[in-house]
Amino acid sequence: MTPLTDGDAFLDALDANRLPPLRAGRHTGGDGFRAALATRDLGPMRLTELVTPEGECFRDARSVRGEDGGMWQIDVLTRGHVRVEQGGGDAVLGPADLVLIDPARPVRFASTATRSVTLMVPRRALRLAPGDAARVAGVRIRGDRGPGALVSALARDMTRTLAGGFRAEDEARSAAAVIELISVALSAQLGDDRPAPDDDVRARIAGYIEARLGDRDLSPAKVAAAHHMSVRRLHRLFEDEPLTVAALIRTRRLDRCHAELAGSGRTVAAVALRWGFADAAHFSRLFKSTYGYNAAALTSSNRARMVKAHGAERGEDGDAHTER
Repeated sequence: MTPLTDGDAFLDALDANRLPPLRAGRHTGGDGFRAALATRDLGPMRLTELVTPEGECFRDARSVRGEDGGMWQIDVLTRGHVRVEQGGGDAVLGPADLVLIDPARPVRFASTATRSVTLMVPRRALRLAPGDAARVAGVRIRGDRGPGALVSALARDMTRTLAGGFRAEDEARSAAAVIELISVALSAQLGDDRPAPDDDVRARIAGYIEARLGDRDLSPAKVAAAHHMSVRRLHRLFEDEPLTVAALIRTRRLDRCHAELAGSGRTVAAVALRWGFADAAHFSRLFKSTYGYNAAALTSSNRARMVKAHGAERGEDGDAHTER
């Protein structure tokens, strides 16, 4: 984990690791500010292990970024106690407890010295209805029983498991399994322990799609055949959902492409092909209409950051060599 001994540096580190921004409140620790974080990705999910000192921090309306509206935040407490206030929710968490937080809304934290795990999950993947989200956000979910205990234990173990690395082909399926377990825990919190049959089928279909995004032949017809139903029945299943099956496939592929282009040195054409887009020109048009800028601009920006980081490392190595 990266150690941090300054509150401003900690807040900057959150931003650098693509976590929702926070503003500093009171720091009540008597022995100086001591924090640390480590971030890893698993498919579309981002997992961050955090060590924070006693104190308060918050996010107000001015701090909210538009890009954070596409994610849900699930915090799992490992050590210490924290009070989370969001909307009408006022959750006091102990070790193993978890809470759902909306990154696009103001929130306030007050805590002892803590260790925690934050999971950032695409909203589309959790499929949480707006009314249900309002009921469960900012509410304590017990981590000592039921599905909440499974999510809590898994989140804590993942910080060690991911350090050993995952094969690329296993990431999507593993992430889909974790996200599905989070959905079950949220449903249980809402008093919906036994999902309606259609919800269960939709969840299986979403997991199937998530695990096969790189398949260029993936289509509503193939999804329907794999689940032993007609294409018409498949479309009826999703008629009241935010996205059709075709739109879900397209959107999740674009999300994967965006994440890879932002974090690797691969070309636009190679990334598009890997995630099922055979026509690079068509992919570029879709990407720009979705995100508002060209895919090539994202790769250029990423290469510039990599060159800058490499230059900084070489500079540090040079200084160390000079000192020796």
